[in-house]
Amino acid sequence: MRIVSAEVIVTSPGRNFVTLRLTTEDGVTGLGDATLNGRELAVQSYLENHVAPLLLGSDATRIEDTWQYLYRGAYWRRGPVTMAAVAAVDTALWDIKAKCAGMPLYQLLGGASRTGALAYGHASGRDIPELLDSVRAHLEQGYRAIRVQSGIPGLGPVYGVAAGTDGADRYDYEPARRAAAGGIPLPVTETWDTRAYLRHVPAVFEAVRAEFGPELPLLHDGHHRMTPIQAAQLGKALEPYDLFWLEDATPAEDQAALRLIRRHTTTPLAIGEVFNSVYDYTTLLSERLIDYVRSAVTHTGGITAMRKLLDLADVFGIKSGMHGPTDISPVGMAAALHLDLAIHNFGIQEYMQHSDRTLEVFRTAFTFKDGLLHPSDTPGLGVDLDTEAAAHHPYEPAYLPVNRLTDGTMHDW
Repeated sequence: MRIVSAEVIVTSPGRNFVTLRLTTEDGVTGLGDATLNGRELAVQSYLENHVAPLLLGSDATRIEDTWQYLYRGAYWRRGPVTMAAVAAVDTALWDIKAKCAGMPLYQLLGGASRTGALAYGHASGRDIPELLDSVRAHLEQGYRAIRVQSGIPGLGPVYGVAAGTDGADRYDYEPARRAAAGGIPLPVTETWDTRAYLRHVPAVFEAVRAEFGPELPLLHDGHHRMTPIQAAQLGKALEPYDLFWLEDATPAEDQAALRLIRRHTTTPLAIGEVFNSVYDYTTLLSERLIDYVRSAVTHTGGITAMRKLLDLADVFGIKSGMHGPTDISPVGMAAALHLDLAIHNFGIQEYMQHSDRTLEVFRTAFTFKDGLLHPSDTPGLGVDLDTEAAAHHPYEPAYLPVNRLTDGTMHDW
């Protein structure tokens, strides 16, 4: 079963997505997500100019061999652009294989290990009262686990906190900023004060626990803003509030930094959304320095690579917590859900609901009910792409904000 077409579709129904669609000589199509927030066109070029020509005429059933060919054959390995491109090919091939088998993808991965995947949503507020309202809204939507983020007194906009209160504008949240009409978008600079943040966050969780009780799983994202000792201080200060996890407490590249944090706190730790390879995790897994793997199928080489990473994590008793905001397209989300359902060491799934505009382009079969996600029993991934609708939403440059400390120094996050 040969591949006869490899199309790269870039569309922006509210935000930018890059999708690979492979078609076989039998007319079977498969989709893969290659979205890389703020660097979408780099992946588009990589796929169109360096990957698609290699796929034409190749056997669509040889998933592992194709993965190794794309990873090892290019000489230059790893990196987010390469691994997003490899992930798109890999996911599309799994989609094709599952469609040919007439099964949902999770059945080819060993079948279901659970009835659904526990999902957490993003609650945030510029102050504590607004945050509490956001938590209530998420509970009303059916979420049974909540990520909690708050604005910091004395600071302006903070990455991770929705800017508005209206449901259509809030989007809980879409932080990539677009330019005004005719303008050139540049990353917005936000001011950050780590000491103010460390003073404020324990009071936030005290208020949330007082309002919603001890049973609700609560998560928090540090967005890589702390030094290791600051992260250790925060983890210890949050122990009375029984967090499900503290995420990205310190810049993830320095794996050894997690040793210091681990020595000082029992708050569970999650990290890895900026990682794109199992090699980024070797110290963290073998020394049990984290509790949850945060990579995305989209950025970590696809289903083939992500399954291997999670199997290795399972050896050390570490669970999954796959990245799932709206810079993962519905195709990437569906791929994660099939893995979530199949693996033994599932932990939780991040889930930000896509906008109506996005769902007009990507027709999805997965469901969210009573706090659980299910990928559906549709053969393949269970997602279709409407190319006519996609064409109505051309690419628009957009970038995430950057942080500077109050003294003007660029902050590493």
